Amino acid sequence: MSSSLIDIKEIGRKYVIGSETIHALKSVTLQINKGEFVALMGPSGSGKSTLMNILGCLDTPTRGEYVLNGIRVSDMTDDELAEVRNKEIGFVFQTFNLLPRSTSLDNVALPLIYAGLNKDQRFEKAQKALESVNLGNRMDHKPNELSGGQRQRVAIARALINDPSIILADEPTGNLDTKTSVEIMGLLEEIHSKGNTIILVTHEEDIAQHAHRIVRMRDGLIEDDYPNPEIKNVSPRLAALKEKGSDFESI
Repeated sequence: MSSSLIDIKEIGRKYVIGSETIHALKSVTLQINKGEFVALMGPSGSGKSTLMNILGCLDTPTRGEYVLNGIRVSDMTDDELAEVRNKEIGFVFQTFNLLPRSTSLDNVALPLIYAGLNKDQRFEKAQKALESVNLGNRMDHKPNELSGGQRQRVAIARALINDPSIILADEPTGNLDTKTSVEIMGLLEEIHSKGNTIILVTHEEDIAQHAHRIVRMRDGLIEDDYPNPEIKNVSPRLAALKEKGSDFESI
């Protein structure tokens, strides 16, 4: 069994639409270790959204193997995938995905209902999560009473609430202005510095430059995979990669 947090081997995903078969992913092999900060990039139709959905256990591959934190998830049922999503993955979306009539505290505490915590435990943990993203004074505010950046902070706090194995951020700055985007990426960098694993899906080069490793996709395949040369303090694994080139299998 691989020691990687994420280990996918020859993953393929095809969709049959009428008489046409679309191969969204052809054969993708990828390893991500605990504590990495990876940007997943690619143009429209490259397969990055399909790969993101598989990594996030929102979809299952047509073929290949996916092991997440030691759990084989590539052939799980929908109910089993839902449990893995709740325990292992924290999602941050471009559109925030907050409940409009619920307070920040309620939105952040929501995943803990499925984790079996009682109300007092849920709110205590949610309060700490909001304080960790500097929103301790916005707990009783609803999404329409918050700025875009504050709403994304609530979403990040919610993503962290179950202490997931990975944070999967899908275009997290797509609806934000430049200044707020920088602030949100700074927050993600801070979260990463505490040991969290982050996978960032983006089409923006400047946003991808915050990651320590960049994976580029095209036509359902990984086109390139390399450490970000702009980041000096990389993990030993990425440092070794930088010395050897882009052959991840050799590390």
